[in-house]
Amino acid sequence: MPQTGSKAGYAYGLSAFLLWGIIPLFFKAMLPMDSMDIVSWRVVLGVPTIAIFLLAASKWHQVKAAFANRKVMWTLLASAVLIAINWIIYVIGVNSDRVLATSLGYYLNPLFNILLGFFLLKERLDKLQWSALAIAGAGVAALLFGALGDLWITLSLAISFALYGLLRKKVDVGAAPGLFIETLLLAPLFLLWLAAFRDTGDPLFGPEPYHFWLILVSGAVTAVPLLLFTEGARRLPYSTIGILQFIAPTIQFLMGVFLFGEIFTPVRAFAFACIWSAMAIYIYALARRARKDRVILVKQQA
Repeated sequence: MPQTGSKAGYAYGLSAFLLWGIIPLFFKAMLPMDSMDIVSWRVVLGVPTIAIFLLAASKWHQVKAAFANRKVMWTLLASAVLIAINWIIYVIGVNSDRVLATSLGYYLNPLFNILLGFFLLKERLDKLQWSALAIAGAGVAALLFGALGDLWITLSLAISFALYGLLRKKVDVGAAPGLFIETLLLAPLFLLWLAAFRDTGDPLFGPEPYHFWLILVSGAVTAVPLLLFTEGARRLPYSTIGILQFIAPTIQFLMGVFLFGEIFTPVRAFAFACIWSAMAIYIYALARRARKDRVILVKQQA
């Protein structure tokens, strides 16, 4: 039975990160729609999409419990703001030919998680983790001098998603119910954008007939990878998930260079080399910690 669960966990986890990896293709297909319009439809249609899943999974009781807890609702409101910022900046980055900047942001995300753990959760860092952070810092410093125009996208994505993950880690609500409440809280604001603030000269459902169908599935594009990720995370060790998460930005990096023709400047090459080196150290540290945990578990069971 554990073996079957592990296979299912890998299937769910790999599917989630592969979908997140190719998601720039979806947003590129929605051009020339405005980025705010794309995110607005993504949020608004995410509400019924996730509601259907909650009905099928019989998880409405978790939604009701969250609504009854004021602290949970305030936390979800804050996390909703963070994920909205993340989605908006990501779509802007992809559709302004800055896929490399977005992929670098998600490479940096686990390192920002380490920093947040140190400063906010009082977690201790070992020498390997400090080394990874120092090397990544050198890469970010290089971007300050040679790619400042893209740095705001990279850092905004990394910081907003790291803070979002921290809040969701601390709040007692499942991934799907939490995402439903977040999109529900955001939906009125984005409906207001669609109704009153968008450029009325642009067609509401996009300039081409196929845009309408892309809009219809945008809610699923938001929800399905996250739900797959949730199922995978329940079945796999945290260290395994930590390694799998690099699949998505790697795919995006390759698409940015070879498919979208973004220029891989020497500064970007140095920055990515630093981040990849930091990632290698981070993965090694995860693997070493998992190995130590297994040894301790065996000794306790002996």
